[in-house]
Amino acid sequence: MLIEHRGRRPVVADSAYVAPSAVLCGAVVLGERARILHGAVLTAEDGEVRLGADVVVMENALVRGRARHPATLGDAVLVGPHAHINGATIEDEVFVATGVSVFPGAVAGTRSELRINSVLHVNSKLPPDSVVPIGWIAAGDPAELFSPDRHDELWETQRGLDFPGTVYGASRDTPMRTLMARQTAFYGAHRDDRELDD
Repeated sequence: MLIEHRGRRPVVADSAYVAPSAVLCGAVVLGERARILHGAVLTAEDGEVRLGADVVVMENALVRGRARHPATLGDAVLVGPHAHINGATIEDEVFVATGVSVFPGAVAGTRSELRINSVLHVNSKLPPDSVVPIGWIAAGDPAELFSPDRHDELWETQRGLDFPGTVYGASRDTPMRTLMARQTAFYGAHRDDRELDD
């Protein structure tokens, strides 16, 4: 399904394929031979989503573009099922496995591998040819690898990456009620979306 959002429409290369149950919303650009499989959602909220050539986004994955952090995927990238790429740069030949989360401002370097359920944290830079093991977290610039049981050490790195400021434009002490009032107003722009004819 192709949807116009905030006056912008998806652009799909003739050689690309979008499954009938996939959604491309707003300023989404698909490169040559891109494949968007069933249930995947590529949504350009107020920033672009741009895919290179020979990219596969598998079932139920989410790729979200943001104004300060567009989502950019290079050539020959695989995004596994249920992966979440939000306002990040995925360079060429990167493997993003099932359930991976990549947050705004992050960069996954060329030929890197983010294995099942791993995380590349906000504003973190994963060098080329790196591997993030199953379930591990990469945080910092350059990214340091943390196993899930090292939360206290991770927090020391994570705190300086400013997740709430980067993702929500808010301080860590912003009340949830205030934050959600802003978020519901922002996502309310979807009420004006328009489904496009194929």
